[in-house]
Amino acid sequence: MTPPSAKLFGFGIIFSMIFSRSFSCSFTMLNNCPHPIWPATLSGAGSPPLPTTGFQLDPGQSVRIPAPVGWSGRMWGRTGCAFDESGAGTCQTGDCGGKMECGGIGAAPPATLFEITLGEGEDRDFYDVSLVDGYNLPLVAMPNGAYGRCNVTGCRADLNTDCPKELQVVDGADGGEVIACKSACDAFGLDEYCCSGEYASPASCKPTFYSTIFKRACPTAYTYAYDDGTSTFTCKGSDYTLTFCPT
Repeated sequence: MTPPSAKLFGFGIIFSMIFSRSFSCSFTMLNNCPHPIWPATLSGAGSPPLPTTGFQLDPGQSVRIPAPVGWSGRMWGRTGCAFDESGAGTCQTGDCGGKMECGGIGAAPPATLFEITLGEGEDRDFYDVSLVDGYNLPLVAMPNGAYGRCNVTGCRADLNTDCPKELQVVDGADGGEVIACKSACDAFGLDEYCCSGEYASPASCKPTFYSTIFKRACPTAYTYAYDDGTSTFTCKGSDYTLTFCPT
């Protein structure tokens, strides 16, 4: 019997070959991790869902997903997933409602996110890699076939190894492996960490002790809500390669 991941992998290749000319851009997801991951996609308001919203990607595999003109949304990798034949199950990190195909459900934090809005016509794309909702996997995004200021961005560091104890998500009981690192907002729920309430402006919401830890490890990643200056990039790319666990 053909594994579900192989079917999805083949579907992604066939779909991109047949329909790529009718799309403005594509996303190539590459798993450089020593274990399977389950990439997921979520379309923003007004953008249609991509051909797949969740699938398994084994070590060394890559899948190319086409996206229509003006598409906006986010992508992330899930870890520690187990699904039955109907696609129901759970993931240890990045879960989206217990489904293989997320179908419009976002990532449960903490999760490392790639966010992008594709420009229409000659308009440039805007993109970032965000740790605002925490961190679960190293992720780097690289524009290809592009023009404009096309920076590689992301987070190569393994933040799970240096995650403060109060932010750690641990596999199993105390003493288990750290599988994700929460944001301070998610961990404590305080306005100063969430940039909410009296801190809901760029003037009042500043980097904190915790966001600075993330920023030092991953200088180009978004680390809090108003971290635009060093974290948002513009480009006009024909493809973006998202590498999980880059070397």
